[in-house]
Amino acid sequence: MTFLFFFTLFLFLGLAALLCFVILIQESKSLGLGASFGGDSGDSLFGTSTADVLKKFTAYLATAFMIGCILLSIWTSALGKSHSTSVPAQIEETTTNES
Repeated sequence: MTFLFFFTLFLFLGLAALLCFVILIQESKSLGLGASFGGDSGDSLFGTSTADVLKKFTAYLATAFMIGCILLSIWTSALGKSHSTSVPAQIEETTTNES
């Protein structure tokens, strides 16, 4: 179960990095990161109609990021509760056996 949690966390971090990259390559009112690939402020990085495609892709990635945040927070709190409830029971057993 721990491997699955950390694998999901790794995928979530990859999603965050991809979201940052997609946001940075979009056209901006100033030059932005697209100008570093050789285009001027009037050109798009991947063609003429990519602004709409990148906006939709960014919206999908942002939605997946928010859903991932919520799921990972619920999963983390559930893991924390399962560990915290099992520890006092073990301590209680050892104290009653010593008496």
